[in-house]
Amino acid sequence: MFEKYKKVYKADYEKWYKENEAYRQRVAADQDRLKFHLMPKTGWLNDPNGLCQFNGTYHIYYQYTPFEPTGELKTWGHYTTKDFIHYEDFGPVVFPDEDIDAHGVYSGSAFIEDDTIHYFYTGNLKYFDRDDYDYINSGRGSNTITFTSKDGYEFTKKELLMTTDDYPADMSNHVRDPKIFKKNEKYYMVLGARDVEGVGMILLYESTDLKNWTYKNRITTPQKFGYMWECPDLFEMDGQLYIICCPQGVETQGIDYENVHQVTAMKLDYDFDTDEYEITDIKLFDRGFDFYAPQSFEDESGRRILIGWMGIPDADYTNPTEEAGWQHALTIPRELSVRDGKLIQEPIEELKQLRSEDKAVCTFCYGQTIIMQNAIYEAIVDFKRCREMVMTLREGITLSYKDNILTLNLGVYGSGRSTRKVRLEKLEHLQIFADTSSLEIFVNHGEEVFTTRIYNHYGRLLINGECSGIMTVYPLKSFEIEGGRHEE
Repeated sequence: MFEKYKKVYKADYEKWYKENEAYRQRVAADQDRLKFHLMPKTGWLNDPNGLCQFNGTYHIYYQYTPFEPTGELKTWGHYTTKDFIHYEDFGPVVFPDEDIDAHGVYSGSAFIEDDTIHYFYTGNLKYFDRDDYDYINSGRGSNTITFTSKDGYEFTKKELLMTTDDYPADMSNHVRDPKIFKKNEKYYMVLGARDVEGVGMILLYESTDLKNWTYKNRITTPQKFGYMWECPDLFEMDGQLYIICCPQGVETQGIDYENVHQVTAMKLDYDFDTDEYEITDIKLFDRGFDFYAPQSFEDESGRRILIGWMGIPDADYTNPTEEAGWQHALTIPRELSVRDGKLIQEPIEELKQLRSEDKAVCTFCYGQTIIMQNAIYEAIVDFKRCREMVMTLREGITLSYKDNILTLNLGVYGSGRSTRKVRLEKLEHLQIFADTSSLEIFVNHGEEVFTTRIYNHYGRLLINGECSGIMTVYPLKSFEIEGGRHEE
């Protein structure tokens, strides 16, 4: 019924949905389904899109392939929540159903103004009229498209803003992932890009009305830093501009940049009058195996909240969930802040609602402490001192600290994932969220983070080594997710 690079309409999906109850039941029965993460009901999930809060409701759109678990045909799925604990699932809501996006509704963002949500995304096209296309510098179209909504559920007609021909002449066909930033009463759009020489960068456009966009500048490093910068996010905190983006093709440097593709945060000093700029303090934004395409937004209380894709493209490790008919999830929401000039990620406050009342607290000091056998938990470790430490997070999965290196080792339970590391001045604090088949580890109050999938259900949490402190462990409850309008 569904072919790659063919249009898909809402009616097609609704017919398919009615005929595939057995598929949904098979996926729901998988033992690796997560308890407190958003996942695809069936098929494939990747980048979070269009994140925003509108009239008290958080809208979380995401790249979604409901039909199969390898992500061949992209729509936008849609979750909503008011508290990040209770959710409604509306399934796919934006389809590749027009000539301008016929081969995929690719990633994009939301911008709220005048009681209207303005959406921007990339419509993917792939051409087949010649057999010598390389699909890098020829054979692809990347359209920048917009539509709006007054409620987050009903959308206006799609409008084409820019095509591949509107980008600078020395760009490859890889230009995508629009994100909007407003400053001094002007609107700016950042697009991830790759030029014809294989240099990654961000294209900056300017507008006064969100409809007509003028090319302004390209933003990149003096020396090549990867061949493509995907999913750029430009925002300001404490008077400082930051870019979070995903450079592809960065070479490994010791224990840094070990993944096939990276997520980095960098400071940007930009003069919008002269277009002079400087990028400084490039930092790897997550140390785990499964973190990509994060997107941030400012909510109605002024918090900057970030959600990422708990996955990564082109990795040589796998997810056994594919055999059960699904892949990937979104990370837990994280609040961004600046501490000592560093961009910090910490779990949002609402997640404390997941904690069970039967917490366990123990003091440890130079010995082995076994705290619990539960596999789904939040653990908070406050170190009084730590010279060396080995902490078992689940049977056969460890987090160790020695010679100022913190190492996550998944052993045989990573489905191809092995170890990831970070250098610390000292280890003071850990906050660990362990779900059925995932780990998110916040180090020193969010200065560093490890995000990864794991595949071992045997719960065991213990700590030993030349260290002392207090560990508090909360068994965690599940998200509550109900079907939205697509099931009515």
